[in-house]
Formats: sequence, C-alpha cells, structure tokens
Amino acid sequence: MRHEQLLAERRTRLEKTLRLERTDRTPVILMADTFLARMAGRTPADLCRGVEASSRIMAEGALALGPDLDGVNGAFAAGPFFPLMFMTRVQLPGRELPEGALWQLDEREVMTREDYDSILGRGWKAFMPAYLGERLGVDVEALAAERAHLPAALDRFHAQGHLVYGKLVAITVNEFLSGGRSMAKFMRDLYAMPDKVEEVLDIIQADTLAQLKAQILASPNPSPVVALSPARGASEFFNPKLWQRFVFPYIRRTVEMVSSLGLVTNIHCDSNWERDLDHFRVFEPGTVVFESDGATDMARIRERLGGRIALKGDVPANLLVLGTPEQVYRYCRELIESSGPGFILSCGCSCPPNAKPENVRAMIEAAIR
Repeated sequence: MRHEQLLAERRTRLEKTLRLERTDRTPVILMADTFLARMAGRTPADLCRGVEASSRIMAEGALALGPDLDGVNGAFAAGPFFPLMFMTRVQLPGRELPEGALWQLDEREVMTREDYDSILGRGWKAFMPAYLGERLGVDVEALAAERAHLPAALDRFHAQGHLVYGKLVAITVNEFLSGGRSMAKFMRDLYAMPDKVEEVLDIIQADTLAQLKAQILASPNPSPVVALSPARGASEFFNPKLWQRFVFPYIRRTVEMVSSLGLVTNIHCDSNWERDLDHFRVFEPGTVVFESDGATDMARIRERLGGRIALKGDVPANLLVLGTPEQVYRYCRELIESSGPGFILSCGCSCPPNAKPENVRAMIEAAIR
C-alpha cells in the first residue's frame, strides 16, 4: 500500500507540474540507464541482455539512490533498439564493444536515394522490416518479442513507487532518414531533392503517428507523457529555412496528435535550440515539456517559454562527474528557484555512468528541501 500511495503522490505532483501549477516540491525524474546499472553493480553490457534484464537492473539501481527519486524516463535500456529509431547499425557493449563501454551508433550510408522511391511506392510499414533485416541484420521478430516484457518492466518500477515518465517513445521522422542515409548524405538530399524528401517524410509521419495513436489507445494506464526525441533535430544542424520545413512541422503534428488524446509531449531537445525557441510558443500551455540537455541555455528558455510550457533539465554531466555535492546542490537550488512552477529537475540528457552517486543524491536532496 505504501508503494501505491507513493506512486499516486508522485503522479499528482507530475500532473500538476505539467499544468504549470504549484506543487509540494519539484519532481525529480532521471534518464539514467547506465548510471542505474552502476548503482546496481552491473555494466552497460548487462543492460543489453533484454528488456527484462535491463529493467530489473535499473529498478535495483533506482532503489539504491534512496527514497526520494520520483521516477525515471524509461523502464529499460534503449540502446539495443537504436536500429529501429535511426535505421543504422549499433555497436553494443559485450558484443562489438568492451562490457563497460557505451553503445554507439555505427552510422554510415545504408539507405540509398533509390529507397525513397521504394518508400513512396510501398509505404513505410512495408519497407522498414525488410530494410532492418536485410540491410542491418536486425532480428526483427526477436526485438518484437521483447515487447512482451514491457508490461512487467513498467510494473517493476510502479511496484516500488517509481513513476515511468515516458512509457511510449516516438522519434521525429527526419531521424529515420538522417540515420539511414547518414547525416551528411541526408543534408545533401535536402538541397538536391527537397520535394521528394518531404513527400517521403510525410508518408513516414502518417504511418508512425497512426502506430503511436494505436499504442496510446491500447495502453490501459498511460503515462500522461509521450516522449518525442528529435535527437539531431536542433536548428543548429540546419539552415533555418530547412529546419522550418523538414523538422519543426513534424514535431508540431506529433504534439497535436498527442494533445488531442489528452496527453503531453516531452520533447527531448538535444543540442542548441536557442534561435528557434519562439516556434514553441504555438503550443497550448500544458501540452509540451521542453527537455534541455544542457546545450540550450535554461535562462533563455525561461525567458522565451517560461510560464507557457513546462521545462525539464538540466544538470550538466560534467558537474555530476567532476563537481562536489555542495556544488551540485547549489546549482540545483538556483535552477529550481529561478524556474518556478512547471519545472522538472533532471540531468542534462542522460545521467553519465561515471557520475558520483553522492552528486546525484545531492541533486535529489535539492528538490526535497
């Protein structure tokens, strides 16, 4: 019963924060798969042995942090699933890499320009499974079978009172092409054949949004948050006109679909988004969380978007690794006090595996003061 009560309290705290309302304290939700593995005395390679194994390890690590962590971004390690998101190979610890290494995208040109015609003719749902199996060597059936462990992974965290912040995760559709083509070749395509690329992106978007909607409707107890990752969607990678045509419209359509179902989209904004922050003002209050990885200045985000959409972040990796607990605590207190309602305390992107446990605990302590 204690765990059920904790979970209810933490969900209420999160939902109020998403609505930009005042709460009893700032929620703390971490993206921390490899760090949690370290807290449990395990390695990144251990996280790559299936959903069940990684969720058990991460849940153990979350408990080891103490009683005041509200939750985690996800209930299992995403690294082995990167080919499904980026359409390129991934090197995994314990397979291509040493057991203590981090998984890495092995990005190269695998998708060709001719594949654009295949997608236009066959559709994305028909194209993707064969591409994954034949070009990348992915065992699509084995990965699909891993989905059977997802409910148990979620229940494992809920049973110990921890929220799972983003039960469902989507990726912006430009990532499929920039990963499969390679970022350099994709950029060339945007200049050489922009209309065809846009047509392909529209087809992929329609299929992925339909799948995401079906998953939301099929979930008996959805999180109030759907995670959206434009991993290389920051405008600093693109000419502004290209970003406004090939990235932001697809973010906006995803937010609008998720919002129509009464949920909130957490946009994980890797890299620097400062020059295009004003675009996020089109979203209705309470429909979006802007999650900074540390490259986008939080003061700029607050100035342009504070009081309109919720914010999440932003404790730097270098501070968690090299700083002292006192420095971390002071940074987090300043962040909390300057952000006001609608703020979720988190690390900047993923908590580094070599973060000092005492620093992460100081971060959590700053939120419960």
